[in-house]
Amino acid sequence: MDPPLATRLGQELADTLKPLLGGTAPAAVVAPALGGVLVAHEVGRGLGCPGLFTERQDGAMTLRRGFALAAGDPVVVVEDVITTGGSTREVMEAVRARGARVLAVGSLVDRSGGAVDLGVPRRSLLSLDIPTYSTEACPLCAAGSKPEKPGSRALMAR
Repeated sequence: MDPPLATRLGQELADTLKPLLGGTAPAAVVAPALGGVLVAHEVGRGLGCPGLFTERQDGAMTLRRGFALAAGDPVVVVEDVITTGGSTREVMEAVRARGARVLAVGSLVDRSGGAVDLGVPRRSLLSLDIPTYSTEACPLCAAGSKPEKPGSRALMAR
């Protein structure tokens, strides 16, 4: 980990998100554990608010560890990498379940090339158009290739 680089990236993402907030100061920045914890901390620092994270409990993303959001709190959701938007949506649902409102979403990297629609304004520092495939539609799988390290969702399903 490179602390000065983490701070710089967090500030850059915070600066990229500020125009989307309409002058509203967020009460918190929330991210999924584990990859988003540092992102939330550094973006929160850049926006002048706490960085919180969600964790899975009984299969659902939730705020734990004494983290709290009040009804109506404006929140920014961040990620390290967005691929399908699944984890981001789960964090957004956890935030909304507390009555808070999601103002915007940010990520360091967007692997969807901008294709993921989360229903709120969204920005990333880097956008890449990398195709994703189900196992049935994967051309590498069809050619006999086996993944050496499947993604976190595949590991959780085991």
